[in-house]
Amino acid sequence: MGADDSSATVRELGEFALIARMNAGRAQGRGVLLGPGDDAAVLAAPDGRLVVTTDMLVQNRHFRLDWSAPEEIGRKAIAQNAADVVAMGAVPTAFVVALGCPGETPVAVIDGLAAGMWAEAARACGATIAGGDLVRSPELVISVTALGDLEGRAPVPRSGARAGDVVALAGRPGWSAAGLGILLAETAELPARIETLRSAALAAHRVPRPPYAAVLDAVRAGARPTAMADTSDGLLADLAHIAEASEVAVDLDSAALADPALAELATALEHDAAQWIRSGGEDHAFVAAWPAGTELPPEWRPIGRVTAGSGVTVDGAAHRGPRGWESFSGVESPPVGDPR
Repeated sequence: MGADDSSATVRELGEFALIARMNAGRAQGRGVLLGPGDDAAVLAAPDGRLVVTTDMLVQNRHFRLDWSAPEEIGRKAIAQNAADVVAMGAVPTAFVVALGCPGETPVAVIDGLAAGMWAEAARACGATIAGGDLVRSPELVISVTALGDLEGRAPVPRSGARAGDVVALAGRPGWSAAGLGILLAETAELPARIETLRSAALAAHRVPRPPYAAVLDAVRAGARPTAMADTSDGLLADLAHIAEASEVAVDLDSAALADPALAELATALEHDAAQWIRSGGEDHAFVAAWPAGTELPPEWRPIGRVTAGSGVTVDGAAHRGPRGWESFSGVESPPVGDPR
């Protein structure tokens, strides 16, 4: 079969031909000394340390092919892992991808996934895909392992926040949750202004855009937060992880979190923008604690403060309702394959 056989299925093309197709014409980054084609990849580790993280996406649990194009799903799979590496203050250098799919999967779907993965890997500071695995499975499953380079810096853990620190945010939380809400509700046609906002929310859900540079430019310039996380589970949930690890309390300013455009969309759709912002996940914005008196780097804005105590509050009061995503909890946000 040739390069134009995207109408074939994975079974018809075969495992090794498909792997070759996914890697054809792809250039490896400078940190990959030996890429796909051997039993394992060889990566450079000039810092002497590697930051490693992994995440998995399961069809109809984390994505739906009738809601997102394969390329969008590929980008999302890489973005959520790259954001975890950057949240440690490291630069993504390479990704390893394990893919499971039914034999009847069209090759065009795999082409789209691969294109999206390589495109997002490049956006995340020129990283590449160094290898992976391909197996048959009952449904589409994507497991990504990301590796990163600290470039001589200390990692930024969740456990370093101190009372008096300023809590700041880079990115726009709530938009992915809004997009998911729109998909679940299957909203009717809306006025032009609201349709524009609706399209922006759908795009945010389908392809998150972590502000990698907001973190990496800051840490490379010598700025250092005391604690940091990406908002994969939701702003309140991820700040709760920081508060617990650091043994401190966090209080957020609701006015600083307000997003007029998202509020306009929420009003039109009869939703709560504050709930989207506070507990909606998958935006992969970055939230960090910065030492008091620090001039915040570009793209960061203050949204609260760290105090003595425990837990996360909003305007000094406990938040009522879900805080974010928990995979095995009965109060999690609805998965994409289970519109309840």
